Amino acid sequence: MINETFPILSLTILLPVLGAIAIGVTHNVNLAKKIAISIAGLELIATLVVVWLFDAAAKGNSFQLVEQHAWIPSLNIEFLIGIDGISILFLPMSALLTLVAIIASWNSVQNLTRFHFALLLALEGGTMGVFVAMDLMLFFLFWELILPPIFFLIGLWGAGPQRRGAAMKYMLYMLFSGVLLLFAFVMLAMNHATQMGGSIPQSLSFSFPVLLNTAIPDNIQAIVFLLLIVGFSVKIPLVPFHTWLPTTAVEAPTQLTALLVGLKLGAFGLLRFAMPLTPNASVKYAWVLSIVGAITLIYAAMIALQQTNLRRLLAYASISHVGLVMIGIATLNIQGVQGAIFQLLNFSLIASCLMLIAGFIQHRIGSTEVTHLGGLAKVMPRLTAFFFLFAAASIGMPGTSGFAAELLLIISAINTHPGLGAAALLGAILGAAYTLSFIRRAFFGPVVHTHLNQVQDLRSREFGLLCVPALLVLIWGFFPDLVLDINKLAVESWLNRLVH
Repeated sequence: MINETFPILSLTILLPVLGAIAIGVTHNVNLAKKIAISIAGLELIATLVVVWLFDAAAKGNSFQLVEQHAWIPSLNIEFLIGIDGISILFLPMSALLTLVAIIASWNSVQNLTRFHFALLLALEGGTMGVFVAMDLMLFFLFWELILPPIFFLIGLWGAGPQRRGAAMKYMLYMLFSGVLLLFAFVMLAMNHATQMGGSIPQSLSFSFPVLLNTAIPDNIQAIVFLLLIVGFSVKIPLVPFHTWLPTTAVEAPTQLTALLVGLKLGAFGLLRFAMPLTPNASVKYAWVLSIVGAITLIYAAMIALQQTNLRRLLAYASISHVGLVMIGIATLNIQGVQGAIFQLLNFSLIASCLMLIAGFIQHRIGSTEVTHLGGLAKVMPRLTAFFFLFAAASIGMPGTSGFAAELLLIISAINTHPGLGAAALLGAILGAAYTLSFIRRAFFGPVVHTHLNQVQDLRSREFGLLCVPALLVLIWGFFPDLVLDINKLAVESWLNRLVH
């Protein structure tokens, strides 16, 4: 482990929280906005410093920038945080996405404005904690702490009439998920005490590095694997736990929906904890994960084909794409896992920006139903250009980051099993079908409603906030090794634990 003198990872967690508190004590709305964007900008800089400090050539299974402090000594729970090649890039992507969400909501939030921006920063702090936590109870704390901000953001600023019901639905799903994760974590800690021949609670351990080196009987592995997979599947979401996302996509504010489709914390949790902690069960039941992924991929894509609402279509597209990610993880080869991580990073750029653009359309026209659109390319050419770029990346067009990720995932699926390869290819075809079909109906053709001629194109602020993600989509598309080289050693170490 590499230790640094300055607690940079703690700063990435505390900075947004301190910003939220600062907004809470000020009574000036304009000052609150300035604090929010300043803190989000500083957070992005801090995460980029973390990337700069990270040594991608270090041993793959070593965590870097580790900070370790006693937290609850009686239960051996620690404040233990660190990063590796799997988690490192999620930090700047989360910071960038939060900054974009704050800019996107700059003038769209008219009531309880200070509370809104404070919640966005609090959500960012919790998200950072999820990505760096190396103690299972600390991870669980951050996992649960992100729920209240999301609940209030949906319920108070949602765009739909059923926003409070959507907020409650989301909360109930996530609480169910949390209970399963908590049971699994406690089982792992108790197994450690048993294996060490110690007593409870003195010999409990929730340390991820310690538990990686603790033997787990196969029967306990199977139970823990099931609990973790189901718990994380709710958050991902996978079929049949997916219904909260389409509801939230329509009812919640678009900047929050962009965060939810862009930050796949459930998939990260599965990569970070579920499979490394239960290696034998993960290998034995990988076929289950691959089948669920294939069902999610095809089912959500077919539902997306029937959608007439852009926000609901993007929600189902996100579910479908994460099904392909699950197939990649379940292949247990380097192409699949690297492709899965790459695609999860792409969500922060592609899915979130498509959802933000849907929000811009909603704000101007009052609807994202295809019957209210048509000919948007004539009246909003700049918005159309950005939408087409991100949509092209979403379906894996060459030259975009989506192509590199999907190519890795499809190759890994074909190499593993012809059926998985067929499912991956069918999912790609269906993805192109529902995306291009909606673009044709909504953006091209004649302007079917005369009031669309008065609709304003992207403002300078909106244009600027989409430029950075668009550039990253192109840069990663032409130079995918910028991402793949960072996590290569960590992925190899991850695979060695499972397949050897």
